[in-house]
Amino acid sequence: MTSAWDQIALMESSSPVADQLEKTAGLWVLELLNLPPEAFVGFVTGTTMAHVSALAAARQYLYQKKGYDLAEHGLQNAPQLKVVLSEEVHISVLKALRLLGFGRSQLNIVPCDSQGQIIESAVPEFSDNTILVLQAGNVNSGSSDNFHTLIPQAKRAGSWVHVDGAFGLWARASSAQSALVKGVEEADSWAVDAHKWLNTPYDCGICIVRHKHALREVMTTSAAYVETQDMWQAKDMLPEFARRARAVEVWAAISELGVQGIQVLIERCCLYAKMLAEGLELLGFKVLNEIVLNQVVACLPDITLQRAMLQKVQQSGECWFGQTIWQGQEAIRLSVSSWATTEDDIQRSLKAIADAIDKVKYADGMVRQS
Repeated sequence: MTSAWDQIALMESSSPVADQLEKTAGLWVLELLNLPPEAFVGFVTGTTMAHVSALAAARQYLYQKKGYDLAEHGLQNAPQLKVVLSEEVHISVLKALRLLGFGRSQLNIVPCDSQGQIIESAVPEFSDNTILVLQAGNVNSGSSDNFHTLIPQAKRAGSWVHVDGAFGLWARASSAQSALVKGVEEADSWAVDAHKWLNTPYDCGICIVRHKHALREVMTTSAAYVETQDMWQAKDMLPEFARRARAVEVWAAISELGVQGIQVLIERCCLYAKMLAEGLELLGFKVLNEIVLNQVVACLPDITLQRAMLQKVQQSGECWFGQTIWQGQEAIRLSVSSWATTEDDIQRSLKAIADAIDKVKYADGMVRQS
């Protein structure tokens, strides 16, 4: 419907209904994730642009507090900012920082523990020229950083805290999983995807910023033909000018599932991840992560067998998963996030893996005999 309708979701006058549905969907997202009701919610192409938007607001906010006019003077003589982030930071955050002009020398990279959580004792001292980037849902392990201790420390020092919650932030919508991201609501900005766990079509990322004035000062536009009385229009809050009405899909998904349906979806996917992990262990895999969310990372003792098995499973068409490097170990990574996945799919996937292992071993045995 969104594609056929083909509305320009720029502002109220370009599409009144798209504007209203975007605002409604934004309020629902804040309620589902239990985030500050005063925050701005914007729908962008994906988590990368959500990071760009939120971190641009962070930079503006910190410079404003220092009395530096970034819009007037630019970055050339700007006070130095530093970014504290973990060694497990997602590549989309690094891309966003590069786009905003942050160099490698400004990054303070902190080591992580065996589950990909930032090691608190290794975090440098915070200050009012610091952006702290934390993670809700490591892309491999599913683990989250310790928000309820790190965020208050950073905020007391005057730092901005941004959270990469592409899929892990949806744990907030589940009473069973919400403890995994306790304290994340105290951050200043959040990035999350709807095209992951909410299963909306690509593309659909969500940028959430507590200090919306800082975001507007970076993104605002002015032209005679697009003037509006509402200062919180998408054109003045987000990078894109011509933009599709992607929030309609979020509105539709939340309308269809409701609070209870989204909670059930998240908890079902987490349950299936545990089933996968248990099944893989029976097949001789070592599961490398604690199954806290919907991610499974595992490996076979024989890496050559593992690589051949992976190729055969992918070619079989029964299921698809990729490879990764976790804690220096080559492994397979499985992620359960589809509304359509059933317990039968989990068992079929495990059977496909078992069959592939048997075929590789049989072929290897035949080669040796010959």
